[in-house]
Amino acid sequence: MDDDPTVAEVVAGYLDRAGYRVDRAGDGPAALARAAAYRPDLVVLDLMLPGMDGLEVCRRMRGQGPVPVIMLTARGDEDDRVLGLEVGADDYVTKPFSPRELVLRVESVLRRTRPAPAPRPPSAAGLTADPAARRATKGGVELALTLREFDLLVFFLRNPGRAFAREELMREVWGWDFGDLSTVTVHVRRLRGKVEDDPARPRLIQTVWGVGYRFDPASREAD
Repeated sequence: MDDDPTVAEVVAGYLDRAGYRVDRAGDGPAALARAAAYRPDLVVLDLMLPGMDGLEVCRRMRGQGPVPVIMLTARGDEDDRVLGLEVGADDYVTKPFSPRELVLRVESVLRRTRPAPAPRPPSAAGLTADPAARRATKGGVELALTLREFDLLVFFLRNPGRAFAREELMREVWGWDFGDLSTVTVHVRRLRGKVEDDPARPRLIQTVWGVGYRFDPASREAD
């Protein structure tokens, strides 16, 4: 969205070649209407738009919902730059500028504003634990785990095949540098009772004599 058709064409061309789908608006009211209709991922907005200046467009656009905005202006005055940022612009580019620089700014703003993908809940041997939901399942059936049992299961699922001393488990799961190590022993026993097919002969959470415990999903998956 730019008041200079030549600048708008160049910017649109560079963004299009960079793989972005570009829609253009010639003035402030049109920019607001298009933003409301198409919900863009990012807006490149000229401060000196006809009909309504870019600051007002940005302010109203923000009222419609969150959208990243890069402001363009021929002015180099710091007050204009501050005003643009105050009404919600995410970045600011002063004319004349390199179109390639603008493409890089667009890429940078999109990286910052797009939410990071949620990590996949760890799973193995029919067990899944979703830390965000605090929910664990075995074969699709929800497990009734205490807070520490859940944390212990998540830790094991994220670290399969490695033996951990009870001291390490206490530090990594409980966050304690010292304490009664029988706490770990009891929680491992209780967790086995909920995740093992035969808690009396555990195959998933194995005891490593002289070391501690190892989560070994391969022993079950090999069946």
